[in-house]
Amino acid sequence: MSGIWDWAVQVHGRPGVDEACLMLQDEHGHCVSYLLWALWAAPDAAALTAGAALARSWSEAVLDPLRAARRAAKAAFPGIDDVARLALREQVKGSEFQAERLMLEGLARIAGPRVVAAADPLALLTAAGEAWDGGKSQVSVFEPLARAFSAA
Repeated sequence: MSGIWDWAVQVHGRPGVDEACLMLQDEHGHCVSYLLWALWAAPDAAALTAGAALARSWSEAVLDPLRAARRAAKAAFPGIDDVARLALREQVKGSEFQAERLMLEGLARIAGPRVVAAADPLALLTAAGEAWDGGKSQVSVFEPLARAFSAA
């Protein structure tokens, strides 16, 4: 089930996508993989709710700790060899990518077959955000990703 992963990797190469994803993740607490899945699958409300539960659980148990470890290993650490630290950081980064891939593949199973002619990206992101945080995020936080997604 590499379809969604290959699509997500391709999407990350679009101008503005990485910046918009990092802003949504770091400033607003959204799960990027979950949002990308929503854009890919155009799931209904029930699937969005189930997907949010899966993404939240996997993020808390696996993805967030890996991300924290990768980020912590970025800076020099007294008493730890820099070359070894950076090599470990790359290994953790690979594990983090694998965890994101597993999440996307799990989410893809929830939604079923992909909807090729997806709805408006902003509408999909807004619906996903509603399922993720109960509507706490303003629609405007999703606009940069929707624009970047629509531009390609």
